[in-house]
Amino acid sequence: MKELLIQTAKRTGIVDAEVLAKFLEENSTGQRIDEVLLACPNFTEEQVLRLFAAALGNEFFSEIPAKDVPPEFIQSVPATYAQHHSLIGIKKEEDNGELTVVLSKPLDIAALDNVSKMTGMSVRAGVATRAAITSVIDVAYEQRTTVIDDVVEELDSQNIDQLADEVAGSDDLLDVVNRPPVIRLVNDVLFRALQLRASDIHVHPYESKIQIRYRVDGILYDTLNLNRNVLPLIVSRIKVMAGMDIAERRMPQDGRCSVRLGQREIDLRVSTVPTSFGERCVLRILDKSSGILTLNQLGLWEDDLKRFDTLLNRTHGIIFVTGPTGSGKSTTLYACLNRINSAEKNVMTVEDPIEYQLEGISQMQVASKKGVTFVNALRHILRQDPDVVMVGEVRDAETARMAIQSSLTGHLVFSTLHTNDSAGAISRLLDLGVEPYLVSSSLIAIMAQRLLRKVCPDCKKEYKPAPHELRELGLGDSSSQTIFYIGAGCDKCFQTGYRGRTGIYELMLVNEEIQNLIYQRATAGAIKKFALDAGLQTLRMDGARKVLAGITTISEVLRVTQADVM
Repeated sequence: MKELLIQTAKRTGIVDAEVLAKFLEENSTGQRIDEVLLACPNFTEEQVLRLFAAALGNEFFSEIPAKDVPPEFIQSVPATYAQHHSLIGIKKEEDNGELTVVLSKPLDIAALDNVSKMTGMSVRAGVATRAAITSVIDVAYEQRTTVIDDVVEELDSQNIDQLADEVAGSDDLLDVVNRPPVIRLVNDVLFRALQLRASDIHVHPYESKIQIRYRVDGILYDTLNLNRNVLPLIVSRIKVMAGMDIAERRMPQDGRCSVRLGQREIDLRVSTVPTSFGERCVLRILDKSSGILTLNQLGLWEDDLKRFDTLLNRTHGIIFVTGPTGSGKSTTLYACLNRINSAEKNVMTVEDPIEYQLEGISQMQVASKKGVTFVNALRHILRQDPDVVMVGEVRDAETARMAIQSSLTGHLVFSTLHTNDSAGAISRLLDLGVEPYLVSSSLIAIMAQRLLRKVCPDCKKEYKPAPHELRELGLGDSSSQTIFYIGAGCDKCFQTGYRGRTGIYELMLVNEEIQNLIYQRATAGAIKKFALDAGLQTLRMDGARKVLAGITTISEVLRVTQADVM
């Protein structure tokens, strides 16, 4: 083999033949020659693999399309085996039933034989870099179709008592081969949720069945019915994963854990509560690999983005982001902190819970049982010499007063409130008992927001909206020449017509006139009317702009926003 490689190097010039011969002479250990050469500092991995491919007459793949990986390979070869041996099987129409097993170690004959036995197919070797093979393993195994129905049948046919001790173990969702059925079922439920881009999974027990539901783009969908008998097993498996007490079934519990999907790391926040038909379980999915959105990706128009950007350069004051649960407030705050984050500024947060870890920022978790409340944490953070502070949520008068006073003592403070619009946040602060002079002197902006679904780009088609829809959205007859779009429904959007979400925003900057209205305890309606006259863009108006731009549909904006009634 050494002589063959040296002759190939001379013939092809892939590597320097003299350097190769010298290295092989100095490193004649009992180790396999491909492993020795792959560790050689003189050549790159690609050079070594191209050399082996030329010497052995194998094909070298610089990239491997995931669509060429046959279902037989994915079903027969466990993902962990493919990852451990760094190999993947591909098959093209002209291959006459033969499977090409692409390896990153060209002489790993044992792995080649094993794949042949697992798949029952004749195989031949191909060569590719480890990185190329790893990336295609993740994509190919993520695209596999889940066999939930088969697992459910297997569960039903087995004795439930025998399965009770099988709920521990397994961490990679791609690893489903030879797993106990209850673990495979939970893994498949999680895996399907990630394929659908779901944010939450609901395990909902009824009198005669269990309903598995996914929240996709803010809407709940029923996806699976299970036999009621498997509820204790499913909940126990989820509790084991999240480090919760499986013996405690009469008290609500919270937990969290991480699972892997190939190279992706997924965080799960788990909550269980007892109901009349058994424990109900909800899992919130946080995909670390998706990263934190930047301000430019949130869906703000260019004019709003410029105005909001200037606020981030302020040295003191308080900015509130408002909206109901699940309207993207935390994402907006993280985007703001990311924009501000620099070596010159000390940025600190108090959160409940910490959803994403931000590099270069000190994040503090609220723990009420240990006495670490928002107020307490904020009090201690102010002794840490911060420039920018983010308070996860203002829930009571004490937190509101503390956050506002922090902004008056030279800190830029960000926080959230649960109100319907921007003007409502001012009324909420006054109702909590914060003095008007404190609110008017500290508040620099309020941004109300909602999330709405975007039209699926793969199945979008033109349609003519009804006149009453246009009137309700405030477009009237002026948009008769505008082209409106709607999603017809396709496989990529799971027949919903929508894929992905964007934000709509109502940004109210607090100027001198609004400060005077706050000081006079004016109503939210009066403040909003003044802001509208001064050019405020309401949530519905922003939604209408996004409809005209072909981003979303009229029905979606009407679903998410309320009419601008003064």
